[in-house]
Amino acid sequence: MLHDEGGNGNPILLLHGLMGSAQTWRRQLPWLRELGHVYTYDAPGHRRRAPSSLRTEAFVEDLTEHAEKVGRATVVGHSMGSLHGWCLAAARPDLVAALVVEDIAPDFRGRTADDWAAMIRRWPQPFSTEDDVRSFFGDVAGRYFLDSFVEREDGWYLHGSVSTFEAISAEWGTRHFWSEWESVDVPSLLLEGEFGITPDGQMAEMHARNAKSEYVLVPGAAHLIHDERPEFYRETVTSFLRQLR
Repeated sequence: MLHDEGGNGNPILLLHGLMGSAQTWRRQLPWLRELGHVYTYDAPGHRRRAPSSLRTEAFVEDLTEHAEKVGRATVVGHSMGSLHGWCLAAARPDLVAALVVEDIAPDFRGRTADDWAAMIRRWPQPFSTEDDVRSFFGDVAGRYFLDSFVEREDGWYLHGSVSTFEAISAEWGTRHFWSEWESVDVPSLLLEGEFGITPDGQMAEMHARNAKSEYVLVPGAAHLIHDERPEFYRETVTSFLRQLR
């Protein structure tokens, strides 16, 4: 589930968020190819079979097998992908040269996925046309989900099991990942949406606990920073990657 997207230079590995896919990075690929050799990756349960265990460790184990094929890379993640990226950096520092972390935090304890999963189950699937998807979700999220849906004879469907996505999210409400973050010893760029999903102050605290990190609060953005504020995202990530050289 590793995709060679081309480009020249040091490897850049892109990790999508929950319910996303490798395709959700397609709008960023042209400029990222100018900065390195880009790879994308579909996590288990996303366009492919879910692992027998839905704990974070199982996803990081699968990611590790694919990251070994890429070699030491700058890992650029969104949401769940960012969490898996810093867990990879903690477990296998030889595979991660730097990190970009987009709108995710280490500690969601006490939160549940119940309401969120119930909302997804009420989606009017299948969506008959691409325009129906965009109309339901709006332009930005509509593009994101079209990249994550699959088209069948009768319309567009989510590409994986709601129960799987719910279980992945529910685990985050039972544990924290501060120790993994504090083990990260590479340059890291932390991007938080002004209206994102992270608990108040946690991404700033991540910065405070890691001397090699930079923290940027992105005005006007929610959870999909790379699609909501694409020029800001491009400029900020490009600057960070060029500093690494």
